[in-house]
Amino acid sequence: MDGTMIDNMMVHHRAWQRKLADLGFDWSIERVMDEIHGVNIEILERIFGDRFTLEERVQISNEKEAAYRQIYQSEIKPIDGLIDFLESVKVANIPMAIGTAAPAENAEFVLEYLPISGYFDAIFHAGDVTKGKPDPQVFELAAAAMDVPLTDCLIFEDSLTGAEAAKRGGAAAVIVTTTHRREEFAAYDHILRFITDYKGLKLEDLRSI
Repeated sequence: MDGTMIDNMMVHHRAWQRKLADLGFDWSIERVMDEIHGVNIEILERIFGDRFTLEERVQISNEKEAAYRQIYQSEIKPIDGLIDFLESVKVANIPMAIGTAAPAENAEFVLEYLPISGYFDAIFHAGDVTKGKPDPQVFELAAAAMDVPLTDCLIFEDSLTGAEAAKRGGAAAVIVTTTHRREEFAAYDHILRFITDYKGLKLEDLRSI
């Protein structure tokens, strides 16, 4: 969802940068981009150790996500060509599901503001998993909901941790280069295609890979 259907990752990075500054960590945006990935609770535990209780980490996470939604509400839009591509997949009767590291509130926020919910058989978010990316658990849930082996799925991702999760799940990937440069994925051999957006992308382009 984030970075693959909406180009929102810099909004998340700015929200994290501001929240970390409130907590005494004056990180550059580049460091935030490098180190902030995965499920919020895990991120906070990784950065702060046991400085905060679980309840405090949940509260910090909620505050950061509320700030993100407030910032993004007036700007949200699908990545160019997305709706046409989703429609072509639906017409071809190919199942689709969402597996996102976003919390439930953010997933619901996107589905409220974009006309895409009807294209997906299921959606799984951070609240549905016990292990965040790069563990493939969220993709395993999505594949099971579609009744398709994960190894037969094609995963659209934008992040290094997402690419790693796809690899661990044995699935091929298409990378949308909204968040990372193509060369950053050089170590991965399961990536079939890189795209900047969905304009002109056709099912035939993917079936011929």
